[in-house]
Amino acid sequence: MMMEFGGLLGLVVFVLDIWAIISIVQSTAGTGVKVLWVVLVLLLPVFGLLLWFLFGPKGR
Repeated sequence: MMMEFGGLLGLVVFVLDIWAIISIVQSTAGTGVKVLWVVLVLLLPVFGLLLWFLFGPKGR
């Protein structure tokens, strides 16, 4: 049971990270800022996603 939950949680984090990266790339932020956010999300998948959600560039 716990293994299935861990796998499902990992899949959810993966999908949210992909969504965040797409949103970052499509944002109106500068290239350097986009690169930093993408690297942060890739290196720290859960924490980077939370930081991006709270402080990241908004809108397109």
